[in-house]
Amino acid sequence: MTLVVRAFAARTGLVARPVEDRYHRTVIPLGGGIAIFATMLVFMLAGAAAIRFVFMKGHFAALAEKANIDPADFAAKLSQLAVMLLAAGLLFALGLWDDIKRLGPRFKLVVQFAVAFMAAAWAEIRVEFFIQNSLVTSLLSAFWIVLIVNAFNFLDNMDGLSAGIAAIAASILFTAAAMSGQVFVAGLALIFIGALLGFLVFNFPPAGIFMGDAGSMVVGFFVAMLTLRTTYYHQARSGQWYPVLLPLVVMAVPLYDFLSVTALRISQGNSPFVGDTQHFSHRLRKRGLTDTQTALTLYLATLCTGLGAVILYGASLAGAVLVLVQTVMVLAIIAILETASNNDKKAE
Repeated sequence: MTLVVRAFAARTGLVARPVEDRYHRTVIPLGGGIAIFATMLVFMLAGAAAIRFVFMKGHFAALAEKANIDPADFAAKLSQLAVMLLAAGLLFALGLWDDIKRLGPRFKLVVQFAVAFMAAAWAEIRVEFFIQNSLVTSLLSAFWIVLIVNAFNFLDNMDGLSAGIAAIAASILFTAAAMSGQVFVAGLALIFIGALLGFLVFNFPPAGIFMGDAGSMVVGFFVAMLTLRTTYYHQARSGQWYPVLLPLVVMAVPLYDFLSVTALRISQGNSPFVGDTQHFSHRLRKRGLTDTQTALTLYLATLCTGLGAVILYGASLAGAVLVLVQTVMVLAIIAILETASNNDKKAE
């Protein structure tokens, strides 16, 4: 799909051209988001059709029984899957429109929040651990979804970052879902990871295609969905509340980049949604790392925090504290690198 879209984008002028607030200096085809979304849509609809018209009819019953899977459990979630795909489709359309016409940030935020609230309310993509009021949890979950959508939009600032980090985060969440027996969520995660890796082949430095906002919004939405739908709390395993911190630990590096760049832009009197080259990845690049080294550094930082997050599922209080300390230390290393970069700039 990425190969097809890349050729189509080059012929139709759907490309990213070099501008002052962007890192790349050559014309690169856009539309990778089309390949990512189309691939996920095809496989999820095929899976839904197989459940509805094959497994629910009793075919391959022995295989389902051997795998300890009840097709009725999947069938009960098909309506939720339909809402997820509708929400992802709306964000994809919004992102593609923005890739072509360059929409204003306020309009995009309004649409993002409306779509996120719809997904939280209708597809139960929300967390309900502490609060029982569905309206409140839907609003909080919508805020989280919008935050993650924009965090991955911000991450799409250099070759391979957004797709690679999303694949790592989704792999961690897949592991957590599998450990808690959530076959439906784990299946969605596998499809998502596969689509990301297929695109990353052509997006890893030097990138031959960009995902664009059509891709980053869909990627951010599915990462947010996985963080909200994966079960972290099990009384029989941990008996404590701290496994719910898993999404924050997994998303530590993307959230740090998003929050630090936003704060920096605001302190400079600029809009937080106006692009620039002040991301952590750009700072690493200015210190002499290649694009490949920069991508791998951020992959490893995300993997470092993510691996610690996995053990939160059954960790003791001491283990949870160690995971949080490790996460803070990784972010501290990032902060030191950024400070060193600033000192070099002042010296010059």
